[in-house]
Amino acid sequence: MFDKLKEVEKKFEEIESKLMDPSIVTDQKLYTSLMRETKKLTPIVEKFREYNDAKQNLTDAKQMIGDSEVDQDIKEMLEDEIENSKQVMEQCTEELKILLLPTDPNDDKNVIIEIRGGAGGEEAALFAGELLRMYTMYAESKGWKVDILSANETGLGGYKEVSFMVEGEGAYSRLKFESGGHRVQRVPETESQGRIHTSAVTVAVLPEAEDVEIDINPADLQIDTYRSSGAGGQHVNKTESAIRITHLPTGTVVECQDERSQHKNREKAMKILRSRIYDKVQQEQQAQIAETRKTMVGSGDRSQRIRTYNFPQSRITDHRIGLTIYKLEQFMNGDLDEVIDALITADRAEQLKAESGS
Repeated sequence: MFDKLKEVEKKFEEIESKLMDPSIVTDQKLYTSLMRETKKLTPIVEKFREYNDAKQNLTDAKQMIGDSEVDQDIKEMLEDEIENSKQVMEQCTEELKILLLPTDPNDDKNVIIEIRGGAGGEEAALFAGELLRMYTMYAESKGWKVDILSANETGLGGYKEVSFMVEGEGAYSRLKFESGGHRVQRVPETESQGRIHTSAVTVAVLPEAEDVEIDINPADLQIDTYRSSGAGGQHVNKTESAIRITHLPTGTVVECQDERSQHKNREKAMKILRSRIYDKVQQEQQAQIAETRKTMVGSGDRSQRIRTYNFPQSRITDHRIGLTIYKLEQFMNGDLDEVIDALITADRAEQLKAESGS
């Protein structure tokens, strides 16, 4: 591990040197790439240097304590320094193991989140709307931007399905564990007998795919236009602004009718299509990894029930890591960090286990 850390530090110093070169500063693309690389390496290098400082302090203290001329009071201080340096080195070693884990190449990307009402009819659609609100509030707390891409609303204000983009630093890294089945248990407003109903909503979290990552042949697309339906104002049903794009090789279908402009609907639909196809490729690649690691924390399997929201008990349970908290109201108001942090910790633990076993 420490040989690898020396290589990382050397690479970091080389990049720092390059960034001082005026010719590189004027090359915006190269400069941005180097700055991004520096940002990734900085926490590793800082922690490695902290480890080396503690190691040097330990060596110095051991040398001084062996000096017969050093009085007893100084020796006691040196013993404390030795113990403290050992603790710092141990702590740094554990943190460096985590920092050196392979990073998800999608972590820095924006995300497209798709929420669909499942079993439960109107109650599931209403909960889909509440999840949209929850993720929007969480994004706002992080300073991220939210843009609705496509929405299919119901008469009572819920959503059969809704797709939206979250733009911001680290969006995918924190939201990627939300993929899967979300189950809600509560008494619906329409329930006269006061019985608890169980409904389900599925969430898909897709990393935004750039044009260069997914090359879509226009000949593989079937594009249909139709008139918008549902809530939407005066323009509804008057112009064929809604778009349906079918990617023939994969059978992927995307519809978008949110905008008045056919061009804007097409642009949004293509954004979703690219990300869905990119995600499909990623899922296939990760299937083998998930099989090896025997964990569902980071696999994003859509069919898996990942979380239950129990309203009568104000309880949220994440089934992947067995975590239960009684803060439903705060959670639904976008306070997701406690659960997301626990999921990230569990995923890192699985990675460490896999690394040590390989």
